[in-house]
Amino acid sequence: MNTKIFSIRSRVFASMVLLILISSVLIGLVTIFQYSEQSNEYNAGRLARKEASILTHIDVHLKTSEFPAKTNLLKDIFKVEIFNISEVHRLELEIFDLKGNLIVSSNKELIHQNKTTKISDKILTSLANSGLHRVVKKAEIDDKEYQSSYTYLYNDNNEEIGILHIPYLENRSDQANELKEFLSRLALGFFFMFVIGMAFSLFISRYITKSITTVSEKMNEMRLNKRNEKIEIKGKNKEIHVLIEAYNSMVDDLEESAVKLAQSEREEAWREMAKQVAHEIKNPLTPMRLTVQSFERKFDPTDPDIEQKLKEYSTTIIQQIDVMSSIASAFSDFAKMPTQKRAEINIVEVVKHATEIFTEPYISFSSDVEVLIMNLDKLQITRVITNLIKNAIQAIEETENPSVKIKIISQKTDILIEVIDNGKGISDEDKDKVFEPKFTTKTSGMGLGLPMIKNIIEAYGGTLYFESQKNIATIFTVQLPKE
Repeated sequence: MNTKIFSIRSRVFASMVLLILISSVLIGLVTIFQYSEQSNEYNAGRLARKEASILTHIDVHLKTSEFPAKTNLLKDIFKVEIFNISEVHRLELEIFDLKGNLIVSSNKELIHQNKTTKISDKILTSLANSGLHRVVKKAEIDDKEYQSSYTYLYNDNNEEIGILHIPYLENRSDQANELKEFLSRLALGFFFMFVIGMAFSLFISRYITKSITTVSEKMNEMRLNKRNEKIEIKGKNKEIHVLIEAYNSMVDDLEESAVKLAQSEREEAWREMAKQVAHEIKNPLTPMRLTVQSFERKFDPTDPDIEQKLKEYSTTIIQQIDVMSSIASAFSDFAKMPTQKRAEINIVEVVKHATEIFTEPYISFSSDVEVLIMNLDKLQITRVITNLIKNAIQAIEETENPSVKIKIISQKTDILIEVIDNGKGISDEDKDKVFEPKFTTKTSGMGLGLPMIKNIIEAYGGTLYFESQKNIATIFTVQLPKE
């Protein structure tokens, strides 16, 4: 299952941008709500002020009228004056009796051609039960909003004589335009704030994650086989300080562990090498002991063949001594880095002469160039080639049609020396062990040849590698830089 992993920098940046967007939306919604509430409060207050002015005007007219302030005389009292009041206050007016029947109106055709002749029982009940004896109803007709105000009319004795109805139309076009203009300015401000916020978020996210990125890069570069650098960052916060201290402590622990591990590996390698050398030395000592014991039992000075037997005895002892000497030399050569005596040589000629040492007919040499001058140690190169050819010869001992080919291939910056045999090959489980100091598939030898020549090649800045297929072919390649 593939899971996309986002970096901390991306998460911080996305979080801050999202926070800015959410804040902008919330501020916009609160602004619209607040503006709408203020508009409603303004219109409600305006209606209340208009109603108070009209009631004052009506009260004055009731007191100055020649007719008594009674319900059945309201039509005569306001027959003409209701138009004057409507004109002065610029509002339509209606007066009903206490049962909700229309008595007089400043406009016979009411708002939007809907004639009103009676107040509903619901409104009458609400008006009677209202503590302020006032009811405001809202409605919308033809996309226009209006508020209807119902309130009692009183005489000098504070007796209810009628109901005043004021249908108040709210003109919201100006308010809508103002709101639209305000929101456009607010959106422009939010846009600039969003751009600035994104730039600020990017800066903050980089600042916050800079130290973490440094730690991450250092951890990726951390290796056991090299000296790792500690991290020094100025102005780090507490959390980053703890992380860096933990990393630096880990670097110290790793360096100490690497030293201990290297020491342990060296000690283990030398212990194993000592076991191998002791084992190889014991092999020739046994036949030497048996030879000496046999010679001691059978020695007869009067024997006419004594000289021949002495010669055979000496030859056997010398052979075993030579074996031990070769073991000691191999161990000594491997234990120290080969000393280079560089000189300009024709490497084609050197390799060809190293090949001609072997007289086997199945060994062949080829090169795509005749002369290639390089600054190398002739003896070391000869030693490398002869060792590889010996290994190839041993690998084809049981092959019906043996073949060992030595090729020189000149490339642009490197030279390749290939030793190819059609022997038994190297098994997959042994491929990783080929260059180990003590590994060998032979019945004799210490397994120091390939590790030793590998050290020689690497000292020249080159590489030694191989390809092998079981019972088909094995190719050992020496790659050396031309310069």
